[in-house]
Amino acid sequence: METIVFLDRDTIPDHIQLPQPDFSHQWYEYPSTTPEQVIERLQHATIAISNKVVLDAGTLSQLPKLKMIAIAATGTNNVDLNYCHQHGIIVSNIQGYAVDSVPEHAVAMMFALRRNLMGYHQDIQAGVWQQKQQFCFFTHPIGDIKGSTLGIIGSGSLGQAMAKLAKALGMKVLFAEHKNQRQCREGYTPFTDVLVQADILTLHCPLTAQTTDLIGKAELAQMKPSSLLINTGRGGLVDEAALVEALKSGQIAGAGVDVFTEEPADTSNPLVAHAGLPNLLLTPHVAWGSDSAIKALTNQLIDNVNKYVEGKPQSLV
Repeated sequence: METIVFLDRDTIPDHIQLPQPDFSHQWYEYPSTTPEQVIERLQHATIAISNKVVLDAGTLSQLPKLKMIAIAATGTNNVDLNYCHQHGIIVSNIQGYAVDSVPEHAVAMMFALRRNLMGYHQDIQAGVWQQKQQFCFFTHPIGDIKGSTLGIIGSGSLGQAMAKLAKALGMKVLFAEHKNQRQCREGYTPFTDVLVQADILTLHCPLTAQTTDLIGKAELAQMKPSSLLINTGRGGLVDEAALVEALKSGQIAGAGVDVFTEEPADTSNPLVAHAGLPNLLLTPHVAWGSDSAIKALTNQLIDNVNKYVEGKPQSLV
């Protein structure tokens, strides 16, 4: 009988019910799990489910019964894939489940920033409307999305879905070639050219050693002063301190951020510390989280577990 342990069940909303695996099993779940609790909770597990709990080599080496890790997310940077490959631990993740939710969230951020909705909301709270004595007031520029250029970094399912929405809105779309790549593939635009040309830059690529701090001080300096940056990918893709400085200095016009280098992010995080900026829109890693997307995630999660037990694993390694 398989023993399944879900280490961080609270990453799935309570109102979303998980399907039951098709086979005989014991199921244990915890709202959340600290690094110190992982080994104890997985000591007898044959299948571990984790959304964001880190399973590194040091931890995995102390779990001899573990045969499969089902990641309840797309990102795999919380699991040591090399160790799993070397020791025969099957790892699966979730793919293609949020192709509506994430792009819609990114588009919502684009509109909110381009039309300065946060700035106007804050001005109303501060009493500016009463001071102006007019039926409306213009304390922030209001721009249109139609006709602007969207630069997309990452051409997987999310990047492609983002492009489809952007084109429907009348935007020109540029897919960025890999950074520092000498040759440019057909259908792509050199990375630096995308930085220079984009009115809005949106990130939909994984976090790897090559993409860490993909957008830093040098890259922000190449963007238009009127441009927006949207990050619904991974926090480590952007140098957060450099982004705050770019927003404060007017180097770029605004940023929408759904992901952070450390989550949950506290006030030591540069973005959270400057959350009051009118050109900065923050959300707590929820771009993926529409009800329909989470239901698709849970169905695929349990399907991955079922396929492993059937001997047909959807393995990453």
